[in-house]
Amino acid sequence: MRLSRYFMPILKENPKEAEIVSHRLMLRAGMIRQQSQGIYSWLPLGKRVLDKVNAIIRDEQNRAGAIELSMPTLQSAELWQESGRYDAYGKEMLRIKDRQDRPMLYGPTNEEMVTDIFRSSVKSYKDLPLNLYHIQLKFRDEIRPRFGTMRSREFMMKDAYSFDLTRQAAEHSYNKMFAAYLRTFDRLGLRAIPMRADTGPIGGKLSHEFIILADTGEIRSLLSQGFRRLRYSWRTHRFRQCRGPAGDLRQMDLALCGDLGNARRGGFQRRSRR
Repeated sequence: MRLSRYFMPILKENPKEAEIVSHRLMLRAGMIRQQSQGIYSWLPLGKRVLDKVNAIIRDEQNRAGAIELSMPTLQSAELWQESGRYDAYGKEMLRIKDRQDRPMLYGPTNEEMVTDIFRSSVKSYKDLPLNLYHIQLKFRDEIRPRFGTMRSREFMMKDAYSFDLTRQAAEHSYNKMFAAYLRTFDRLGLRAIPMRADTGPIGGKLSHEFIILADTGEIRSLLSQGFRRLRYSWRTHRFRQCRGPAGDLRQMDLALCGDLGNARRGGFQRRSRR
């Protein structure tokens, strides 16, 4: 298509609401348009970029053995009440009622729904392990959405949910996803640093955040003198710690090779955010 026929509404001036360079450039280049606080439309140019990112994510998820499905964004409150998270999740969850006055919610995550699909469909241990994933719009009512699509209220997220027979098998699935994320970031040209993280309202005992260093980051991460690099074995899908020099977090590289201990023993000090 000719550029003269393409829909790309560029802006000549920097929008006042844009605080960081990436937000300003995405607005000025006609990639996104803000509809309300923390909610954006992806215009044709931005949608093309988003589709390419999603294609890389899908490729690495499929390579790791995950199977894609699609789940609705609106969920029945009954599943969340059954799990006990309906009231515990807090004000970030958007709660609504349909015309029959039944409680519904705009899903911030999908553990309850995918578990309901699994328990009603899988009847034998021979069907395990199983890893299901989807890429979907989510909504979390952030107190202070900012930085454009980096911290918005409605956003696209990839969720993967594994079902395993044993704790050891679950950690094996976790490590495969861990490696898939590292490959994804590498293909996107990003240096991602995995750090231990709080599981928060999602629950569970094992969690890592993948940190991208940026001047616009809101939380400072510290690196101790006992810093250890994380090495990965593609054969066993396991990790081990390797001694390395202390240094500035902004200069840290991830080394990928070797054998594992356990992802929970990673020598990283936390903390940061997505």
